[in-house]
Parts: sequence; structure tokens; C-alpha cells
Amino acid sequence: MSRKVSPIVAYAIVRAGGRQEKVSVGDLVTLDRVAGEPGSTIELPVLLLVDGDKVTADAKSLASAKVVAEKVEDLRGPKIVIQKYKNKTGYKKRQGFRAELTTVKITAINA
Repeated sequence: MSRKVSPIVAYAIVRAGGRQEKVSVGDLVTLDRVAGEPGSTIELPVLLLVDGDKVTADAKSLASAKVVAEKVEDLRGPKIVIQKYKNKTGYKKRQGFRAELTTVKITAINA
């Protein structure tokens, strides 16, 4: 019996907002807030590039590689509540936080 092997889709690992994201063409990715208007293009630096059986991780080869994305929308993450409490002193503190986020659509992976 032969196994059917599904083709490997080209993908890249990019650096975005202090984190690494795995992206392919057509993906919608949520990142930390990126400046610019919706519809503008953004270039993300590539850390690893995989195209079928070919894997590129060399810094010299990746220096010219870019992932091109289109900014879709700005949004805000869920509200997070931070509370501090000290026993027997009456000290209480409450603070909230909402992350400023951007959704981008990956349009091209240029090697």
C-alpha cells in the first residue's frame, strides 16, 4: 500500500512585534499594533523559509527575503484585569489593560 503524501505548502517564520509567527500566503495574522492605514502594505523580516523540501535558514540568504502583508484592520484585544491585595493593611489596587492589535493578510513571500 502506498501512502499519499500531501504537498508541503510554502511558509515562512517572520519576526513581528517581538514574537515569531508562522505565515503562508493568504493567512490572516493578528500582530501588535502596526502604524499605517488599512490597505497599506507592510514588510516583515524573515527568519526561516520553507518551500517544499527546501529549507532556508542562512542569514545571508534571508537578508533579501521579505514577507509582504496588507493591513486589514486595527482592533483591541480582550480586557485583562490586574488586582493586587495585601492582607491586614487595607491595600487594594485594581488596574485594567487592553492590547492594541492589528490584523494583516499575507499577500506574498519573496525569497
